Amino acid sequence: MSEPTGAARRRGPFQVGDQVQLTDPKGRHYTFTLEAGKSFHTHKGAFPHDELIGAPEGSVVRTTGNVAYLALRPLLPDYVLSMPRGAAVVYPKDAGQILAMADIFPGARVVEAGVGSGSLSSFVLRAIGDQGMLHSYERRADFAEIATQNVERYFGGPHPAWQLTVGDLQDNLSDTDVDRVILDMLAPWECLDAVSKALVPGGILCAYVATTTQLARTVEAIREHGTFNEPSAWETMVRTWHVEGLAVRPDHRMIGHTGFLLTSRRLADGVEPPLRRRRPAKGAYGEDYASANREQASAQSGKADESGGEGTEPPATDV
Repeated sequence: MSEPTGAARRRGPFQVGDQVQLTDPKGRHYTFTLEAGKSFHTHKGAFPHDELIGAPEGSVVRTTGNVAYLALRPLLPDYVLSMPRGAAVVYPKDAGQILAMADIFPGARVVEAGVGSGSLSSFVLRAIGDQGMLHSYERRADFAEIATQNVERYFGGPHPAWQLTVGDLQDNLSDTDVDRVILDMLAPWECLDAVSKALVPGGILCAYVATTTQLARTVEAIREHGTFNEPSAWETMVRTWHVEGLAVRPDHRMIGHTGFLLTSRRLADGVEPPLRRRRPAKGAYGEDYASANREQASAQSGKADESGGEGTEPPATDV
């Protein structure tokens, strides 16, 4: 049985072509690719790559300036933050939330719109494995080229589960029986028809947006579409801590807002989503929303009267 794609590059002694991450005494990272006969140079001296080739991961090398560097393979979160960029990368904290909250599983069939620099694609490909399918769509050819180079550099070559299409998702999506769809784009609400047709019942739509206006419009569009359940929206912030003896305190810097995430699940065909019971604050919706909801509430109240059911409460409205 062959190893999963990229697994051989994640263990064992360092080999030519491996990515190496050096950590200096101040905790700063330097990443480079091992090449026979070459040297790594810093302002603190240099050392030959050959000194690491064949050495176990976790070795310490010293430069000609007698400065010690710890040598390890970069973790995927380290790699995506240091790799060449076309578009901004999806930060590891958000990628981790997407993998967990969108329930990306081995063998999953996933569609991604907005490949950017290939950060999220790398996380998803490692999660679904060689037996899964990731079909990514990217409008810009230059971003697609950078993403391809970054993904192939990490996995050591093309990944068998990845297909990349240059073009708009809503114009080119032909995949069916898709388990998960991830939208990292400016206007995800424009793709809901195409996404709804592609997703299996129970499949998950996950959108990643940067602003509150994008978040609001996406959530409302999902509610109005009628083929998804009530979406959930959130953001994550990461704060590291300084721990040294009795000096235990939060660090002065943190990874704050990068974007909003929301998820929603595809309903079975022909099923209407249950009416929301939560009452929003007065003024949360304009007159268009108020009129539509009054008509909906009146129609449902009339149906309840015709049925003659005792103790049936009229549905809650949004106004």
